[in-house]
Amino acid sequence: DVQLVESGGGSVQVGGSLRLSCVASGDTVGRYCMGWFRQAPGKEREGVAAIDSDGATSYADSVKGRFTISQDNAKNTLYLQMNSLKPEDTAMYYCAADSCPDSGDPEWSYWGQGTQVTVS
Repeated sequence: DVQLVESGGGSVQVGGSLRLSCVASGDTVGRYCMGWFRQAPGKEREGVAAIDSDGATSYADSVKGRFTISQDNAKNTLYLQMNSLKPEDTAMYYCAADSCPDSGDPEWSYWGQGTQVTVS
């Protein structure tokens, strides 16, 4: 099993930047598919970005060109660099992990507790 702890959230002005971190313990992030999700009040949780065990990345259309997902295997940490933030990016952000399937999406079995991002 892997345990995930997010940090780096906060309040930022429109157009500003934040970098979220997700430190993993119990296993190595490089072995997993890793993802960032967010949930705003009254809305469903949505996928923001993901990275697989080969380093391939994917992004939601709403964040393409503004957010970058990356990981540092030496630090066992997943990152989400968020630039040009908009009010609609306001949400609780969660990191998640699971084994990468041969096809389709991971089931995302492991979750962190979340970190709040507020853009105003």
